[in-house]
Amino acid sequence: MQDVWKRFKPKFLDHSEQTSGTDKSLFNFRRRWKQSIVITLAVVLLPLFTLAAVDYTISRKALESELLQRTTRLVSNLRRSLTAYLDERVFALNFLILDNSYAQLADENRLKQILENLQGGLGEWYDLGLIDHTGHQVNYTGPYNIQGRDYSGQDWYQKLHYKDLETHDSIAMRSDVSDVFLGFRKKPHLVIAVLHNDDQGRHYILRAGLDIEQLNAILSHFELSNDGDAFLLNHEGIIQTPTRYYGAIMEKFPQPAPPFSDGIQIIEGSHMGREIVTGYAYITGTPFILVVVKHKDTLMETWEAAGSSNLLMFMIGSVVAIVAVVVGICTHLVNGIYLADQKRLASLHQAEYASKMASIGRLSAGVAHEINNPLAIVNEKAGLIKDLFTFRKEYEGDQRLLDLINAIISSVDRCATITRQLLSFARNIQVNVQKLSLLQVVNDVLEFQVKEASRRNIEIKVDIGAEMPEFFCDRGKLQQVFINLVNNAFAAMKDGGKLEIKSWLTDAGDGVVTMVRDSGCGIPPENLKQIFEPFFTTKSGRGGTGLGLSITYGLVSELGGLINIESTVGVGTTFVITLPLKYHADKGDAHEGTVG
Repeated sequence: MQDVWKRFKPKFLDHSEQTSGTDKSLFNFRRRWKQSIVITLAVVLLPLFTLAAVDYTISRKALESELLQRTTRLVSNLRRSLTAYLDERVFALNFLILDNSYAQLADENRLKQILENLQGGLGEWYDLGLIDHTGHQVNYTGPYNIQGRDYSGQDWYQKLHYKDLETHDSIAMRSDVSDVFLGFRKKPHLVIAVLHNDDQGRHYILRAGLDIEQLNAILSHFELSNDGDAFLLNHEGIIQTPTRYYGAIMEKFPQPAPPFSDGIQIIEGSHMGREIVTGYAYITGTPFILVVVKHKDTLMETWEAAGSSNLLMFMIGSVVAIVAVVVGICTHLVNGIYLADQKRLASLHQAEYASKMASIGRLSAGVAHEINNPLAIVNEKAGLIKDLFTFRKEYEGDQRLLDLINAIISSVDRCATITRQLLSFARNIQVNVQKLSLLQVVNDVLEFQVKEASRRNIEIKVDIGAEMPEFFCDRGKLQQVFINLVNNAFAAMKDGGKLEIKSWLTDAGDGVVTMVRDSGCGIPPENLKQIFEPFFTTKSGRGGTGLGLSITYGLVSELGGLINIESTVGVGTTFVITLPLKYHADKGDAHEGTVG
């Protein structure tokens, strides 16, 4: 992870922002980088988050609407099934009371045969009874001993009887479906009763008891969620069929009975801390209210688990990708601006450096010229004195005086040599492509370091063979390259170090390779890729500007060559420069150095 960060880390984070002086940057790159990332992310992510929120809201509302519609369809289908079931039983009793006379229904064997036929075809019928106009059960077949029971005081009988009297129909059919109740049987059941008026104006009732298991089967047959509930209430809010959460049969429903409505109604509410959707419908011709309850969170959990989680994963993936791309692009762009600004500063420094070197050259030439005249006079006078001492007999035997004169002449010659080197260096600062000797260039550069090398006990070894051919190059630029490398080597070495300069021809014979190796402190591997960048320096606090190797890299490229570096911490650093034997000024910039 650290290697990836080092590779993609913004370059400007390693450099301090200069706010004044010649090193002042055009921008505060750290702030510009952060601002560009924040602004770009805001422009990109805000619409994304907005769209995601809108999509989530719309999707949830659409799902909730679909949930309500599905509940409505379920209630409608259940009501239709229950209505068909009860109507079928009422029609069966109507058929029986019309197909059989009162005398036939009063026959015990006949009534028993009818019940057996009903049980064989419909199953849940478990008794039949014939009730006369006084309300007494005159015939009964079934598992209970309720022959002769008086039903005249029962609500269902009163409703059928008085309803018939109000109509005054001579031949009419009246039916009634009762609530679920215990009755004489002490078991939950419902009763369907059909009243018939014969041609003599007398009425009688055929009454059948039905088990509620078939109703339960119908309610449980329809597909509900794991914690859904479907059951029947009567108009007073008494539970008629088993429920999961609202009590047992014949208990009071914990909420008020739903208000009457001809159609299907959907109500949203809560129960036991959970949001629920309740659908209900009144079943026409019966005392029943169909109630279907669904838990909203259960119905939404599939969408929450699939759609919502997918949306969340998509959002997370999108945000990560967007952040990575934005940070990468902003870093790339700001890095480009930063590097351009660094090149601008490097160009300014290089121009300043070149101007300074030219001034030094002019100053050196002036100093050398001014010193040469007095030196010539001193040399001439010293020679004259030596001649006088030599030809006069009283002095010719005085070796002490002759040694002093010789020392003066030797010192004058040495000063003349130094002034000639200064003049040569001053001339080479200007662009001067000429045929030159690499050994001579190296020796000229090292001449300025002899004193320091002697003082610090640094061993300098030069291995440039006499067979090395002369080649065309810019003397001033080549001198500057070696001056920078030698200065860096001296700065990296402690007293008693070793500097080695060695040259050889390339395998193809079209170039010369020069190795400059020191026994200094070395360069850490993480800094090798930055060593030629402008203003990068490892001499923090020791006066380093970070431009020496950058300028060296540029000069080698201008000369059409390549420069490589190898370094081991605690062992030393080796620079390898490859230069063509033929200088091409127009191709110098096309060559790029490589960092080893």
